[in-house]
Amino acid sequence: MTDHRSVDLEGIRLAYQAWGLLDAPPLVLLHALGEGATDWDAVAPVFARSRRVYAPDLRGHGLSDRPGDYSLELMQSDVLHFLDRLGLDRVDLIGHSLGGVVAYLLASDRPQRVARLVLEDVPVPRPREPITLTRPDGELPFDWEMVRAVRRQLDTPDPAWSERLGAITAETLVVAGGPSSHIPQDRVAELARRIPGGRMVTIPAGHLVHHCAPEAFMEAVSAFLRL
Repeated sequence: MTDHRSVDLEGIRLAYQAWGLLDAPPLVLLHALGEGATDWDAVAPVFARSRRVYAPDLRGHGLSDRPGDYSLELMQSDVLHFLDRLGLDRVDLIGHSLGGVVAYLLASDRPQRVARLVLEDVPVPRPREPITLTRPDGELPFDWEMVRAVRRQLDTPDPAWSERLGAITAETLVVAGGPSSHIPQDRVAELARRIPGGRMVTIPAGHLVHHCAPEAFMEAVSAFLRL
């Protein structure tokens, strides 16, 4: 059964979903840009057979607050406060795309808080050519200003992000989406090389690995997490 909850953190309310027994080892899932906790619905109940699974809506997404102030560093801080608020001292952490950036920032800044780290189709932080953003019509399940702010950071990442990858102590698995992903796969492979002891597995399903190949994703990640 899925629990739908929220928690107040340093002036911002984060909504989250939780699965599994309260006393099971904790696993935290961080979604991609424009997604939310429900993005994990296909795999979270499977993880919850042996874990207590938490999936927050990052700020500006889903049912969480839209404070108008956005950055990857603020999202990282939110997740850290989320762990503190729920009394989660050390967790396994999975991040997809944007959520993967938040995850490796947290794992590099607070290495003692992350035991194992899974990064799904996440490239090494390097400058890239910006594209023109066009707001979709209608009501959105996320704050469009958040998209603009975060995309600026992803296009011109802080050089410190790359430098800090060497501080990650968590066992790390990078899941690459293969040639049909829009993410340059050489940069995904470089991310795995830059993280001490990082390893990579390719599941040729495109960028949305856990959506398009959930069984293969679960098999690779479950073996890594020793579920």
